[in-house]
Amino acid sequence: MAKVSKQQAEDALKNGAKNVTEDDLQKVLDKQKEIEDKFKGNGPLGRFIEDIKLMFAIIKDYVNGDYRKIPWWSIAAIIAALLYVLNPMDLIPDFIPVIGYVDDALVVATCLAMVETDLHKYKDWKIKNS
Repeated sequence: MAKVSKQQAEDALKNGAKNVTEDDLQKVLDKQKEIEDKFKGNGPLGRFIEDIKLMFAIIKDYVNGDYRKIPWWSIAAIIAALLYVLNPMDLIPDFIPVIGYVDDALVVATCLAMVETDLHKYKDWKIKNS
C-alpha cells in the first residue's frame, strides 16, 4: 500500500505555495464545486468539508478585498492545498480506490495546521462582520 509521510505532504504544500499566482485564486474559485465534491462522503476527505468551506470563504473575501489581514503565504498555502486536491495525479493517484485520497487529506490537514492561527482570526472577523 502506498504511504505518504507528513514531511512529503508538507514539502508538496510548501513547493506548491511558492508557485501560486493571483490567477490560481480564480482557478480555485472556478473549480469550487469540483473540489467540494471530492470532500463529500465518508472517504478520507469527508472530515474536512467544513474546513474547505472556510478556506473558500477566506479566498473569496481576499479576492474581493473584504479581508486582507492575512499573509500572502497563508493564502498561497490554502490555494496550493486545494490545487493539490484538484490534481488527480499527485503523490498517490486519485483513481486508486480509497487510498488515492489519503495524500490529499494529509496535505489539507498539514495546510490547516500551518494556517490555523490565520483561519481563527478570519473566523472571528467574519463573525464580527456578519
